[in-house]
Amino acid sequence: MRGTTDGNGGPTLLRAVPTGAEARVAALYWEAFGRKLGPALDPPDSGRAFIAEHLHHDRGIVAVHGGEVVGVAGYQLGGRGLTGGDVGDVLAAYGLFRSLPRLAVLALFERTPEPGELVMDGIAVDAGRRGLGIGGRLLTEVTAVAAEHGCHRVRLDVIDVNPRARALYERHGFTAARTERTPYLRTLLGFGAVTTMHRPVTPADARA
Repeated sequence: MRGTTDGNGGPTLLRAVPTGAEARVAALYWEAFGRKLGPALDPPDSGRAFIAEHLHHDRGIVAVHGGEVVGVAGYQLGGRGLTGGDVGDVLAAYGLFRSLPRLAVLALFERTPEPGELVMDGIAVDAGRRGLGIGGRLLTEVTAVAAEHGCHRVRLDVIDVNPRARALYERHGFTAARTERTPYLRTLLGFGAVTTMHRPVTPADARA
């Protein structure tokens, strides 16, 4: 499993979710995105369990410190993202009648990469570790993955109620491409607009 360090005793970055860390990664994802995922995967214990069970390990970059995952960035590439689970999996977990509205919500989050594009699934850092540069290192590593796979662009979405995340993305070269107003989602999911951001990728972004 490929890993990188910052040389200053900070977390090690791994280009896959380690076996045994699924529940921890799911917990970090739920902490970051539970408000958005709740209508589809609640109650929280069930949602975290569903995410953990259906992870694609090789579509995540994790930051590990002291043997614990303290940050994770997921991405879509080659038709797979970090968070998996298809219609059949949702039906099996929640039953037919409870699954139908959940599937409708999950469909709102579908983002298909264009040719030559890597799409980020999300980035989550442990609350006690924020502000230490972990998010930036994860973004840099995701960009390196994109470059090494011949992608020309990284794409992500950020919601209007998360200005801190948007500021992080802007510091790392992402610019807003378009904003979609979603007032119909404000009551259900807690946000009223989604901005799509792009970062160009060049061969120089690849790891040596």
